[in-house]
Amino acid sequence: MEKKKKSFELRTTQIIALGFVILILTGSVLLTLPIASLSGESTPYIDALFTATTSSCVTGLVTVVTGEHWSLFGQAVILVMIQMGGLGVVSFTTFLLMIAGKRIQLKQRMLIQEAYGFDTLTGMVRMVRKMIWGTLIVEAIGAILYMIVYIPRYGLAKGIWVSVFTSISAFCNAGMDLMGADSMIPYVSHPLMNVVTMGLIIIGGLGFFVWWDLMAAARRVFREKMSLRQSVRRMNLHSKLVLCVTGTLIFGGALIFFVLEYNNPATMGNLSLGGKIWASLFQSVTLRTAGFASIDQGSLRTGSALLGCVLMFVGGSPGGTAGGVKTVTVTLLACAVLAIVNGREDVELGHRRVSMETVMKGVCVILLQVFFLVLSTFAMCCIESDIPFIQIMYETFSALGTVGLTMGITESLSLAGKLVIIASMYFGRLGPITMAMIMNVNGNKKKVHRRLPDGKVFI
Repeated sequence: MEKKKKSFELRTTQIIALGFVILILTGSVLLTLPIASLSGESTPYIDALFTATTSSCVTGLVTVVTGEHWSLFGQAVILVMIQMGGLGVVSFTTFLLMIAGKRIQLKQRMLIQEAYGFDTLTGMVRMVRKMIWGTLIVEAIGAILYMIVYIPRYGLAKGIWVSVFTSISAFCNAGMDLMGADSMIPYVSHPLMNVVTMGLIIIGGLGFFVWWDLMAAARRVFREKMSLRQSVRRMNLHSKLVLCVTGTLIFGGALIFFVLEYNNPATMGNLSLGGKIWASLFQSVTLRTAGFASIDQGSLRTGSALLGCVLMFVGGSPGGTAGGVKTVTVTLLACAVLAIVNGREDVELGHRRVSMETVMKGVCVILLQVFFLVLSTFAMCCIESDIPFIQIMYETFSALGTVGLTMGITESLSLAGKLVIIASMYFGRLGPITMAMIMNVNGNKKKVHRRLPDGKVFI
């Protein structure tokens, strides 16, 4: 029984990885067609492959400007890949089967379970349905709010299309837009654009599990007349942890950016106080794997760029559309450090003990992500030796964190450099644990339960 379970676990990761490969290759072929470009000429395959990868992996790094290079057909292909990549190939395919009236078989339910880490097979299809419809509702609300700005600027038809595209891209944390090379820079001080974009990014990055917990808490307050404090107490540990860490990273990061870039004329130095606050908040939020830019990333001071790398490394939260090692993982490792420093045998979090297996998974995620970051950064330094190190590091952190922000070097990368970034975006979207399981040649062997004699080593 154990052998069969392990075998299926390995197949699941391979199916997910293969699904993204098929999506990327299909999209790249479609984007090479002359109909996909505004000029009517075929796009070089490396640029089509790069765009397909960044769309499917919801990253946002581009070698050609999305709104200026691609036709309506090309933009539609990109949007479909963003939506499928953001929701995940497994859940999106399941939803299409449900629309077609097909019955979801046991194997497909088990695949959903493995993909999202559920403890039980009960309610798998219902959960996917709620995720999809919740996503569509949030994206629709975002698109309607964007129309207030975009329809007066672009006209009715194009305004609606740009609004829908931007809303889906923001919710899926893709960071791609149709506004040209300046992205959100013209709207750096625009309250509505800032609130809507940041709201979509945060909601998408929180994770679907937190959604349901928040809605349950709201129902307790409004229907059962429970006090807000009591309702929050009844939320599960995961949700409270995600919300606390997300808030800390957003406002803490914004405060540091505000201080570091306050008098930098190339970023926010010439803005009003209100504009600087909006720019700082937006920068802190978008670095959590969103990829939209309201200030020039290439003009950031070195300290700000390093802080950006840290936030890109952390990313969003489990079960959402964001990338990175996840907020929960970083918090878990911080608690493990505190436990060791304070001489405790157990890792404690929210007055609960965390299992050693969970802690070790967190360690594995961090170390593997660091390994991929070092590998990709080293490769880029060797290939693009003329580019400053801080810009290369910013690019690789952005690719592996599926963020999409760049200090302006993406379009000038060589063929080899583009291939490294493509691989980084793909690895980043799958996640370090998935990549390790795919490459595990002993994945089908029985787990060996044994305990060897203690060996003394010095730390």
